[in-house]
Amino acid sequence: MLEMRPGCERCDVDLPPDSTTALICSFECTFCRECDERDFNGQCPNCGGELVRRPTRAAALLERFPASSQRVFNPPG
Repeated sequence: MLEMRPGCERCDVDLPPDSTTALICSFECTFCRECDERDFNGQCPNCGGELVRRPTRAAALLERFPASSQRVFNPPG
């Protein structure tokens, strides 16, 4: 099951489980679409993998399978 991290690792913008702007790689590194378009061009800066749209989790399943609350924040520089 996906970890569904709560924010962009670059800019720390919130990315709730129903976000359609969240992108992930195969290691579940999580970024917002704006950071990807500005800085990454579809390639994860951590592992070099492809960034793709993160699927959403149905609201009815969030209580039983909650999204992660642990933020990963690695600002540039």
